[in-house]
Amino acid sequence: MTLKEKQFKNKNVLISAGPTYENIDPVRFIGNYSTGLMGFSIAEELAGRGAYVKLISGPVNLKINHPNIDRIDVISSEDMYDACIKNFLNSDITIMAAAVADYTLEKTEKNKIKKHKSNITLTLKPTKDILSELGKNKKKNQILIGFALETNNEIENAKTKLKNKNLDFIVLNSLKDKNAGFKHKTNKITIIDKYGDINHYVLKPKTEVAKDIADKIVEIL
Repeated sequence: MTLKEKQFKNKNVLISAGPTYENIDPVRFIGNYSTGLMGFSIAEELAGRGAYVKLISGPVNLKINHPNIDRIDVISSEDMYDACIKNFLNSDITIMAAAVADYTLEKTEKNKIKKHKSNITLTLKPTKDILSELGKNKKKNQILIGFALETNNEIENAKTKLKNKNLDFIVLNSLKDKNAGFKHKTNKITIIDKYGDINHYVLKPKTEVAKDIADKIVEIL
């Protein structure tokens, strides 16, 4: 076993990945374009460096097979909240890479909504803020990492999230960057840490981005 393969030995890592689906009725939902590839790539990278990983995944078309990864599948933001809260206490490192819905339905219909000529109105309510809740309960020996997907004022918005959620560092994606973020196998990130250091990275495969994120964690272990 190489030195790199021992970097996260005996570390418990919690990672969230993918989207959440908020049901409208039995056949429809509100979701997003997250594929889960970024979170899965991070899980593979850290497991390969010796970590024991709990991977909480929303609905994705990805498979993962590593003896150090325990996959927990969820559907809704409420499901993901419950799974993250349950597993956070025992984690040394937590990485919230999932694209959790900000809003869910006030009321989910039990039967399929039939099509009518008139408009319908869906009432939405805010979902529970998983990252904020984890930040409030984070202990000194725990590392907490968040993701931010922004369309404008990217750096300032990410800095605000970093501070408000009590993060050690945040991984910023911008939808302005071509071939980055959702639906792509590549990503272009900026990492901002709690000390104000900002590191920009070039566009690269998400498997390579996962290595950059892992290396950043090693710096603060």
